Amino acid sequence: MCSSRIRKEIDEALFAFISRQRPGLLVIHDDLAPMVSALESLVAGGKRLRPSFCYWGWRGAGGGNDPTIMAAAASLELLQASALIHDDVMDASDTRRGQPSVHRRFQAMHEGAAWPGSAESFGAGAAILLGDLSLAWSSMMYETSGLPEETLRRGRATYDLMRTEVMCGQYLDLLEQARGAGVPGHVPAAAGAAGARTPAHGAVDRALRVVEFKSAKYSVERPVHLGAAMAGADGETIGALSRYGLPLGIAFQLRDDVLGVFGDPAETGKPAGDDLREGKRTVLVALALERATPAQADVVRVRLGDPALDVAGVEELRSIIVDTGGLDACEAMIAKYAADAHIALDSAPVTDEAKVALAELAVAATARRG
Repeated sequence: MCSSRIRKEIDEALFAFISRQRPGLLVIHDDLAPMVSALESLVAGGKRLRPSFCYWGWRGAGGGNDPTIMAAAASLELLQASALIHDDVMDASDTRRGQPSVHRRFQAMHEGAAWPGSAESFGAGAAILLGDLSLAWSSMMYETSGLPEETLRRGRATYDLMRTEVMCGQYLDLLEQARGAGVPGHVPAAAGAAGARTPAHGAVDRALRVVEFKSAKYSVERPVHLGAAMAGADGETIGALSRYGLPLGIAFQLRDDVLGVFGDPAETGKPAGDDLREGKRTVLVALALERATPAQADVVRVRLGDPALDVAGVEELRSIIVDTGGLDACEAMIAKYAADAHIALDSAPVTDEAKVALAELAVAATARRG
């Protein structure tokens, strides 16, 4: 089945589910209509990678071309919506997928109506609730997908684990930003121990830990596991898919890190250098700090995380990341992790059709521009 057809079927299942939920909300009150509209607007974007990995995990483990698998796989888009909405609130992001982030959308609604009180607080609160609703609906969509109960049962443990891991990864991300990992002036408690790595080098390891749990497992490994588990895959197949999915998921997020600094806003849907304004302690930034001179590191310390960072400031930080070799090092890591995934896929005990599709998805996840 071609990727465009899969996306079409995922979209149909996703929007049909949301449409079925709309009357239930409007019975409560008409004032809930903006909640559904905001969710529909958000999920209209995206590449549907997680549902696609889930579908091909299913087919790779011998699952048939059953249309109900599309509904179960598409439920991952509601889980992703929940994660994105909450992530944007925590990062104070203004945009997502080329439009105002959900909390800014509700903030604008408050401002437009000239209601009393804080428009910003209202926007954040409404977004948190919509993220919670999306999380609840992801479970509901999975459970009502139409797949047999035994099939759903086989996937539940993986689905539950995925939700736990992404929330724990998000917390670890918040923790790293709060600690100011790798920024001069901050010395971790263990930095003075014999044989300890430098703070910047340790920051690469910690950033990779965040990548693994916030993104890599959640974006690739667990979705492909979910599909395979529902199809009844054995331990050998699940293990082989981990050897494919985890390195590919890391490469996927590292590419996202690069795009967050160097991407074209027309492709990424976010302003140029937005990750720098938000102060994200990514692997890319950690690699640059590991190689930076004291003077370069001082610039990063002052500029990174400045919400008022202008075009010149973005360019200065970009230049440091390039000049230190941080960008080249990150690109080399992407290539290595992607190669590891392809090698693992070659020997994985999955169908040939799935191998071709999963190889194509690997390219789409790591060579993308937005």
